[in-house]
Amino acid sequence: MWIHPEEVLLAGALWVSERANPFFVLQRRRGHGRGGGLSGLLVGTLDVVLDSSARVAPYRILLQTADSQVYWNIACGSSRKEITEHWDWLEANLLQTISIFDNDEDVITFVKGKISGIIAEENREKQGEEQEEDCGKFREAELKMRRLFRMPDEEKLVNYYSCSYWKGRVPRQGWLYLSVNHLCFYSFLLGKEVSLVVQWTEVTQLEKNATLVFPGSICVSTRHTEHFFSMFLNISDTFKLMEQLANIAMRQLLDNEAFAADRSLPKPCKTLKNVSALKRDLDARAKNEQYRSMFRLTQDERLDGHTDCTLWMPFAKMHVVGQLFISNNYICFNSREDDLCQLIIPLREVSIVEKADSSSVLPCPVSISTKNKMNFLFANLKDRDFLVQRISDFLQRTPDSSWGDTSPLSLIGHSASSGVPSSLSAGSESVHRGRHYHPGLPTASWGLLQLYHQDAQEDLGPKMKEKMKEEAWNIHFSEFGRGVCMYRTSRTRELILNGIPERLRGELWLLFSGAQNEMATHPGYYGDLVEQAMGLCSLATEEIERDLHRSMPEHRAFQNETGIAALRRVLTAYAHRNPGIGYCQAMNIVTSVLLLYCTEEEAFWLLVALCERMLPDYYNTRVVGALVDQGVFEDLTRAFLPQLYEHMQELGVISTISLSWFLTLFLSVMPFDSAVLLVDCFFYEGIKVIFQVALAVLHDNIDTLLSCNDEGEAMTILGRYLDNVVNKQTVASPIPHLHALLTSGDGLPPEIDVFDLIKSSYEKFGSLHSDVIEQMRFKQRLKVIQSLEDTAKRSVVRAMMTESAFSIEELEELYCLFKSKHMTSCYWGSSSSAAERHDPSLPYLEQYRIDPAQFTQLFAALAPWTCGGHTQTLSARLFRLLDQNQDGLVNFKEFITGLSGMYHGDMTEKLKMLYKLHLPPALCPEEAESALEATHFFTEDEPQEEKVRDYKYYLRMWAKEKEPKKETIKDLPRMNQEQFIELCKTLYNMFSEEPLEQQLYHSIATVASLLLRIGEVGKKFNNGNKKPDTLTPQTEAGPGEGGSGDSQMCQALADAQLEPAAPQTSDEETKDDTSVSSYSVVSSGSLQCEDIADDTVLIGGGKQRRASVLDVDWSITFEQVLASLLTEPPLVDYFEKKRDIQNKMATCKAQRALERQISSASDHELTQHSI
Repeated sequence: MWIHPEEVLLAGALWVSERANPFFVLQRRRGHGRGGGLSGLLVGTLDVVLDSSARVAPYRILLQTADSQVYWNIACGSSRKEITEHWDWLEANLLQTISIFDNDEDVITFVKGKISGIIAEENREKQGEEQEEDCGKFREAELKMRRLFRMPDEEKLVNYYSCSYWKGRVPRQGWLYLSVNHLCFYSFLLGKEVSLVVQWTEVTQLEKNATLVFPGSICVSTRHTEHFFSMFLNISDTFKLMEQLANIAMRQLLDNEAFAADRSLPKPCKTLKNVSALKRDLDARAKNEQYRSMFRLTQDERLDGHTDCTLWMPFAKMHVVGQLFISNNYICFNSREDDLCQLIIPLREVSIVEKADSSSVLPCPVSISTKNKMNFLFANLKDRDFLVQRISDFLQRTPDSSWGDTSPLSLIGHSASSGVPSSLSAGSESVHRGRHYHPGLPTASWGLLQLYHQDAQEDLGPKMKEKMKEEAWNIHFSEFGRGVCMYRTSRTRELILNGIPERLRGELWLLFSGAQNEMATHPGYYGDLVEQAMGLCSLATEEIERDLHRSMPEHRAFQNETGIAALRRVLTAYAHRNPGIGYCQAMNIVTSVLLLYCTEEEAFWLLVALCERMLPDYYNTRVVGALVDQGVFEDLTRAFLPQLYEHMQELGVISTISLSWFLTLFLSVMPFDSAVLLVDCFFYEGIKVIFQVALAVLHDNIDTLLSCNDEGEAMTILGRYLDNVVNKQTVASPIPHLHALLTSGDGLPPEIDVFDLIKSSYEKFGSLHSDVIEQMRFKQRLKVIQSLEDTAKRSVVRAMMTESAFSIEELEELYCLFKSKHMTSCYWGSSSSAAERHDPSLPYLEQYRIDPAQFTQLFAALAPWTCGGHTQTLSARLFRLLDQNQDGLVNFKEFITGLSGMYHGDMTEKLKMLYKLHLPPALCPEEAESALEATHFFTEDEPQEEKVRDYKYYLRMWAKEKEPKKETIKDLPRMNQEQFIELCKTLYNMFSEEPLEQQLYHSIATVASLLLRIGEVGKKFNNGNKKPDTLTPQTEAGPGEGGSGDSQMCQALADAQLEPAAPQTSDEETKDDTSVSSYSVVSSGSLQCEDIADDTVLIGGGKQRRASVLDVDWSITFEQVLASLLTEPPLVDYFEKKRDIQNKMATCKAQRALERQISSASDHELTQHSI
């Protein structure tokens, strides 16, 4: 490529001149290409260690003048062909022009200006490309990565690091390249080249450790091996980036969605040195995720920036140090000291932002006022003016909310005492008649608990405690504020641990989960969603209907249609909103509890917060999130209760119990009045509360669990313990727990107060931190997803064992290759989206599907029938044959069916497949001889008279369809002349690389001639029933013409054998017409008439087509083809030969090899370009 002219002082050092003229010199790097000797090895090693650009561009062109010792580098190239093109251009366009210049300075100025102009023109053409953000050094490294590891342009480099790779006991110093989809390493030391490529989707474990053997190293594990890297300059940053890329790969395995760069990322003020746009993108994503998780914000919220500051807390009369975060919809603050103070201010609530007077006590303050009359004072801001301007910019883009923080949520606690006039209800009912959801519904204004409150006698003690809790919260609201802008402090946590009053539970759940913000910004969304979803039938709606009456059947609210209908609407609306999750068991239990305390719309947004933010991937088809947290819980048990962990692992209890605990947040295993207190803590603290309580349950039962001898006994102990966790402060009469009713025995165990259990969990396991849990989740996510992929592979292999003759190992390897080809399309592009072709609801055999282009690649690599330039055409025909539902995709089962027939079928089966590849639907209409024949073969003849068919006819047809159909050779249709020509062409191409090539050519010529004569006889026999005046001279050809056809066929095959294979072109039809011309001559000569004009046989000519069309009576059957081939022993031996797919698979694996070591100094290039 052309480069901006750079000065070179030592033109001969480490370079060899290959071409020269008075003004330009073409040079090659020492050690590149053939030879090089010791100096070449040393130079190559130096280039790798010092990251020299000569490794990626080993050729260059220098500008020189006679009177100057200074050279100018104007072009470089990665191959001799590329640099030769530049050299030829210089000689053709510049050499003659600059030779007439008198002054050398003018020559240099002219050439530099010309080269700069060329580069400017190239950059103008690439103006829309993203790579302009990256600096030259980084683009050079990306180019080097693609060249070293043969990556396409779609593969984007994120970052690269200098490190050592431990190969055995010897460290290899080199460069680690981290791209979006691969981890690559390259080293070249004294002739030893080490190249490593690992797909992120193959990584099963990432660990950062420090041992005596591998100090400060990173271990990357796959299913088959481990790779150790060490001697990083900044190992933490490297490991963090590896985690991000591995997480993206796991998301690809789950959702089959490719990584999409963030196009809205703001441009940097200046090009950052050696930092790519993708690296900035990933860093921004990590900060955004941390920000959203910290303040429970929606997935579309993007952090704009953060700065250190202080916040004045009026209730404590003090300034607290922390960080201020600004995003497109929120201003947030978090104190440096944990749990001291947290603040969330939605911009929709902000009324005034102003700079206050600065003083020595309060430097650079900013005051923010909200619509509900709250004021917040931030100080010690470094760039106050810029901050205020950014907030003002976001405020201008924020739509004015018609109802603020005080609208429906502040009424939740008082809605039970306020009645709705019957006339208003009737009016609203008439207005909204016909809608499934409208404000007139009881559940649109109240929670179910307020509608169906227990009428039983209430104890005065619990009722007084409930009143005291409400009063404590009212005091808290008056001091700290109410609503989303409330100060969240350690006092807030204390109140939550003491239990939220029933009247305030819905309001505070919405507040602490972040669902209130999402509901406020999407008014009317839920109602519209219900109208769209109701009435639709899907797998999710069927499962919802099945589980509706299993949702808290012991509660009065769900023993009538009002509660059931509300639950149906919420679950159906969410399944319609998020079809990727749809519906999962346990969602009904959680949603029913939400509906007890919230209106329908509030319960819906709480469910959104649970499924999409607080419990990620919990409720998808494979409950991946719950399995991940189950693994985290096992690790926590091993860390906090090591003795119990070993015993429980032997019994296999932890994996059994924890799944139901996490999926339903203990609601299905604990009395409702107790479990709802855990839900209170969960919405405030997150998943760490569930882990703490689960550990506390095991700790309380440690002695009895250690004495258990089997899984059933341990399950019974834990079940009985949880059944007796009681809430003595509940206002209503306790709701009997269904599990407790079914499992209660004679001796009742002692009751456990839920408040004591929660307090104990904080005292013993309160040191758990959300950051630690997220780190453990990442480690487990790799294991869980790869384990699920292994399970899917085993299921597929088991299912295919009975339908193919491949061994288990072969099927497993073929599945990996097939899936890898599917996954490649996720990130390197394909004719159709991989996500659209992946349906997790289908059986494992049908989940992954490939398109024709990918099928052709696998066919060329694995099929035993290699046909040279004809391979792509044969592959396309096999694809159409296997694609039974004609959706343009082939699943693994169909792929193996075709491959197994080619490898393990007997001769008849192989020939049957080959025969069917030249009949419709494998032979597409474009390949048929004429539109008339294509229509004839692709459509069935319809009866002339339409008979009246009764139900008995359809019953017989239905029964016939249900009967297993065994296809026989007699069921195969006849083959016409054009299809026979295509078959001959395929057979000829199949033998081009065989040892007995000449014998096979002779045999196929003999068989073709025999079949031609058979077709002639059949044609005469068929025409014998016709009237004499309809016969044409062509049908009366004598035996001489048949003999002439035989000789022409042999001659055509001989001529075709001498021709080199045609290069593969994008226009397949043109290629087919050209290569089939010799056979067209034969068929025309032997099957038409003895006197054929010259222009009739022109390649691709219309007259040749018309001559062939006239012969519509010529045809043969599969039995005739089989019998003819059996007369030739070389053909019989060829089709009966057992072929091994192992070598093909090994070659295919080598193309994406994980590691290779060669002793070449560099790639070996052909030098024909320079000759």
